[in-house]
Amino acid sequence: MAVLLAGGAGYIGSHTAIEMIEAGMEVVVVDNFYNSDPEAIRRVEEITGRKIALYEADVADKEAMRRVFAEQSIDTVVHFAGMKAVGESVEKPVMYYRNNLDSTLTLLEVMKEYDCNRFIFSSSATVYGEPDSLPLSEAAPKKSVNCPYGWTKWMIEQILTDAVAADDKLSVVLLRYFNPVGAHKSGRIGEDPKGIPNNLFPFIAQVAVGRRDHLNLFGNDYPTPDGTCIRDYIHVVDLAKGHVAAARYAAEHKGCEIINLGTGNGYSVLEMIHAFEEATGIPIPYEIAPRRAGDLPVSYACADKAEKLLGWKAELTLTDMCRDTWNWQSKNPNGYREEEV
Repeated sequence: MAVLLAGGAGYIGSHTAIEMIEAGMEVVVVDNFYNSDPEAIRRVEEITGRKIALYEADVADKEAMRRVFAEQSIDTVVHFAGMKAVGESVEKPVMYYRNNLDSTLTLLEVMKEYDCNRFIFSSSATVYGEPDSLPLSEAAPKKSVNCPYGWTKWMIEQILTDAVAADDKLSVVLLRYFNPVGAHKSGRIGEDPKGIPNNLFPFIAQVAVGRRDHLNLFGNDYPTPDGTCIRDYIHVVDLAKGHVAAARYAAEHKGCEIINLGTGNGYSVLEMIHAFEEATGIPIPYEIAPRRAGDLPVSYACADKAEKLLGWKAELTLTDMCRDTWNWQSKNPNGYREEEV
């Protein structure tokens, strides 16, 4: 039996593929490479020494997904296949709703046809909206979010919750990520955003490697100790291991569980810049820019439920995150479009 990684060639999916293979699981990847690269899967095969069944297809394409399920014995689906750029989602909302919702609905329909009943969803802490209290626990209510990308996560969680209520064979785990950073220790795979990075760490790394001359720091007047936003940053390898634990949990439980994947610690943007400089010895020039609409001052997780239900806890440190990010970026200054230098 195998785990289907929908969107498995992306940043989190490729790291999860490694951890699942090393945990003894069979992995099948479907990806249309809209925001990923097939080279990532080739390198996963290189790292693990295992050949991966890879299908280039749109997860929303029902006939393509039927072919995958007919050819592979899939018992668990991990759904990473979503467009994820906040700004782009504001500019192209219909595309985001069509892609992210359709891919989910197609997966659920084809899973039912093939009696596959375990679904792990790549969700986001964005569904919490502005927190009433911190740290954020899974008991906190979902609130209004500020962009179509966030609404797709919100809506897909509701779709999956309703699907479970209607089908007592389904086991669904909604994994709410906080802020994934870092890369595999080999430096062979990592975050490779197409275009201008949307997230802090790949932008820092591109400044460090000389692809950009400075970092824009959006706002330094927030009600935090140094005036910059505070977030919960989690190493992508820890996050990937959380999916391994979730897949095992889904095999033993029915119903729907919401589980945070974070460290429980918050770091400000300036702290992250200084930590990267300290870990690498490379100065990161930055300029203060106006606040971005919708940025919350502070957000970090309560990760107790993940430890209790999954036996999972983040282990890698902020230094590990910085070191591994630089190891990836310095060896691959142009991402997957260039071999190691």
